[in-house]
Parts: sequence; structure tokens; C-alpha cells
Amino acid sequence: MSEAGRGPVATAASSTGRLVGIDLARGLAVFGMYAAHVGPDVSVGGPVGFLMEAARGRSSALFAVLAGFSLVIITGRPRPRTGRAGRQAVARVVVRAVLLMALGYVLADLDTDIDVILSFYGLLFLLVVPLYRLRAATLAAVAAAGALVMPQVLFVVRRSAEAGDWADAVVAHDPLARITGTDGFVELLFTGEYPVLTWLPFIVAGMAVARLELGRARVRRLLTLTGGALAVAGYGGSWLALHLVPHALSAVSAATDGGSASSAWWSDTVGDPDGRTPVAWLLVAAPHSQTTFSVLGNTGVAVLVVAGCLTVVERLPGLTRTAAPVAAVGTMALTVYVLHIVALWCLDGVWYVPAIDSDTMSALPVLLCFIGAAVLLATVWKRLFRRGPLEYLIHMATRVVRHIR
Repeated sequence: MSEAGRGPVATAASSTGRLVGIDLARGLAVFGMYAAHVGPDVSVGGPVGFLMEAARGRSSALFAVLAGFSLVIITGRPRPRTGRAGRQAVARVVVRAVLLMALGYVLADLDTDIDVILSFYGLLFLLVVPLYRLRAATLAAVAAAGALVMPQVLFVVRRSAEAGDWADAVVAHDPLARITGTDGFVELLFTGEYPVLTWLPFIVAGMAVARLELGRARVRRLLTLTGGALAVAGYGGSWLALHLVPHALSAVSAATDGGSASSAWWSDTVGDPDGRTPVAWLLVAAPHSQTTFSVLGNTGVAVLVVAGCLTVVERLPGLTRTAAPVAAVGTMALTVYVLHIVALWCLDGVWYVPAIDSDTMSALPVLLCFIGAAVLLATVWKRLFRRGPLEYLIHMATRVVRHIR
């Protein structure tokens, strides 16, 4: 039976199911963030080390793709809102973006070891909201163009910043830098851990996915094939390039002071360049390397996770019920993300706790405690309230847009 012939009740149920799939993917992204920030280092090896490495960079990329999905939900899905409703939706995104930027700087001021992503997300929202009326195919083309072009632009900008002092001059006149005590827009756009130039394709790719008819099995299969192709093109392409281009591996190894260049096609263990970044770095696909290969590979993994979660919700109701606590975490992802940063700040600077060696398995129980606490909080909260605490506060703050005509 076609979706049009199901009737409004069945269609609404299917739409709700697809949102549960997105919440499930978002919950997995939260756990990936926890693994990257809390759990054992990848040096522990074995299955645990592999899972920790798989979470690094890819969980934040999954978050970015899902953020693009959320932006489309706010501005209208399946059809973009127009007129007064459209203006209010855009204003709602702008308010959310500003609040996320402010919250990100507050969390960064706690001075934990975590590179807080929220301020970067806020600026990304502001930059991509003009695209909200575009169709899926157009959004996919924009994301592809960004993945192919932006990393090269970022590489040139960063190289010029290494060679000159223009970045310091910009920071000196940047009001955001003065207010926050950071490098302001230079950091958000170019020099930070999540530079907007190379993270914009993730958001736009998520917007493209949200525009698709995800209730159709054929569309989910297409997503799976696309995600797999992107992952192979990113990680496989990097492996080939590093091994086929003369002296590429040695140049990467020298730039990272002997980092694990042999794993640079997929792993953060390669490290970061210690000085001037070599051109060979553009062949790396490590999750935080900000290259075309890394953007393609990380996007592919994110799309595969989204397609898998959507398929589970549509086809495996028993497994969906079992995974409901994970989906509950996804419904309040902002709250549990913020809480885990605050908890790490408390454990590190406020409360005394025995030292935990992340290079050993002693950090695994801590990670499991963080995950268990998030699941318990989300499950109980979800029974009582529709939104998480921070999600509710942001929702209330955006109600001011009702006055827009």
C-alpha cells in the first residue's frame, strides 16, 4: 500500500517512527561523545580500543548531521514553511543558534579537556539557515561541493595564518573575541577543533537526508548505499592516496613528530602537525584532520548510522523497544551533553577522586557509569516530561518569535 493510501493516522505513526529513529541515532552519538571524552584511550587495544577509536570524531560528525536534520524539522518537513510561519521558523533557528553559542562559551570557560562544539554549531546554524527551502538534491550538491572545496580553502587559510600575523590582527578587532576571551570568529571559522568551513557539509548533508521520504524502504536502502560509498571513498581513497603518492606517508609522519602515519587513513592516532602543515596532509582521513577524505568518510559513517537506526525502528519493533532508553537519551541530547561536561569539571576540579589512568581499562567503569546515568535520567525524565530541561528552556526562549508578523 502506498503511503498516500494509509490515511492520516498511519502516516502520523510512520512519521513518529522516523523521529524515534533519529532520536536513537542521536543517543548513540551521545554515547560516542562520552567514549571520546571519558572512556579508555585507544591504546588499550582489542575490541574496546577499536570502539573508542571508532567514536573519535565520528560521533561529533553524526551530531552535526543530525543537527541539520533538526534544522529542517524546525523550518518545516516535508515542506519548508513560508510566509509568516517561515519567518518565525527562521527566527527560532537564529535564537537557538545564539543560545548555543553562548552556552558553548560558558562550558568552554570551565576549562576542561573537552573541545566544546556548541559554539561552532551555533554559527553553523546561522550560516546554513538560508538554505532551508532547498530540495534534497540541491542540498546534497551543496554538501558535496563543500566537502570537495572547503577543506582546501581551510588548508590555505591555515597555512597563511602559520606564515603571517593576519589572524592576530583580526582577533584584535573582533568583538566576539573580546567578549569571550577567545580567538572569536577566527577560531570558529578556521583555527578551532571544529572549523565551520569543514563542518558545514555535515549540517547540509543532514538537511538533505531530512528532505527525503524516509518512510520508504527504497529510500533507506539508497541511504545505506550512499553512506557506504562515501565511507569507502573517504577512508579507502585516503589509504590509496597515502600509499600511492610518493613520500606521502613519510611527510605525514615527519609533520606529526613520528605519529602513526600508517593509520592516518582512518585514525586520530596520527596526531596533529607540530609545525607547518605539509601538503600531504590533504591525503589524510583521520576524523579531525579537516580534509576532504575525512569529511567524506565521516559523513558516510553518519549516514550509515542514521539509515540503520531508521531501519531498526521500521522493521524491528522488538529491538526498538529494547533500545528505547537510548532513544530517550537522544530526545534530551543537549542536556546530557552539557551534564557530562559539568560532571567532568566537578570530578576534576571540585571533588576529589582517585586518578584514573585512561591508558588502561580502569576508565571503562567510569564510562559505563556516565552512560548508565544518562540512560536512567533520560528514561525517568521522559516518563514525566516531553522535553529535557535545557531543551525546554531553549524552547521557551524561542517563543518570543510568535510576535513576528
